[in-house]
Amino acid sequence: MTSAAQRRVIVVGYDGAELLDIACVTSTLDMAGRIARQPLYRVDVVTPAGRPIRCDSGLSLNAAGALQDTTGRLDTLVVSGGHGHDDAAANPVLVAHVRRLAAVARRVASVCTGTSVLAAAGLLDGRRATTHWGFARAMARRYPAVGIDPDPIYIRDGNVATSAGVTSALDLTLAFVQEDHGPELARRVARGLVTYLHRPGDQAQMSMFVASDPPEHALLREVVEFVTANVAAALDTTTLARRFGVSERQLNRLFVDHVGLPPGRFVRHSRVETAARLLRSTALPVGAIARQCGFGTAEALRQAFLDRFGVPPSQYRATPTAASVDR
Repeated sequence: MTSAAQRRVIVVGYDGAELLDIACVTSTLDMAGRIARQPLYRVDVVTPAGRPIRCDSGLSLNAAGALQDTTGRLDTLVVSGGHGHDDAAANPVLVAHVRRLAAVARRVASVCTGTSVLAAAGLLDGRRATTHWGFARAMARRYPAVGIDPDPIYIRDGNVATSAGVTSALDLTLAFVQEDHGPELARRVARGLVTYLHRPGDQAQMSMFVASDPPEHALLREVVEFVTANVAAALDTTTLARRFGVSERQLNRLFVDHVGLPPGRFVRHSRVETAARLLRSTALPVGAIARQCGFGTAEALRQAFLDRFGVPPSQYRATPTAASVDR
């Protein structure tokens, strides 16, 4: 039985789910209760027919119950992700029960590629959502009614939240704990988990310098290398197209097809990423970093940081890394 003080949370798993997608949610909520010394959440993992599922890692996970038999009101519904997400999203019974439970949940969430299940259920139509950056383009093509944004680590749109790859579920669940029980408990849970002190949702999923391999297209690879090595230069699309002997239209098409971003947005991201590294590795004033990274003014850099990371440069510089939180 769930006590009146407990919030009921249902996590939906399926064959091919990623174990970390599930554990990041369940362990964070369990940690919240242990730190608070009271049962704050009752968390159950449910699966189709209540069968054990084989996770991406090859490990088997037992279920607390069957998805089909789960009834009654609940606080939070979370759909996990994993390489089995396509089959899960194509399963009309699973999708129908997710839609049914979403109607009686206070809030609904997905982890990583679990976004595809929410999308298949029609729960993301007309909403902004995110997913693992590696699946974002394919998901955007498959679900054109959903505004897929591959940048943030999580997005809240109304009572529906979607998170990016795997451990971003920690950040989303910490946000839930903070929403439910305040920032002090969320801080203590983050400390107990030895993780970031609640990264803001608009923080980028991953540095663009390590997010993917260099483009296979030879010309585009030259352009990308030039941009990342010369962020203070004139890098507008017209100048880049002229420098590399292609039309602006062709350059735009190459970037969108191979990088997933138009050239102007890629340049802006490159400049912000370089500025972020300088903020963390040097004591240079923000204005000097702005000039070195092609922004010209500190205010222009501040706006770019707010767009990319959700925080201004000064806060980014002051935010402790995972290695220094609460030491």
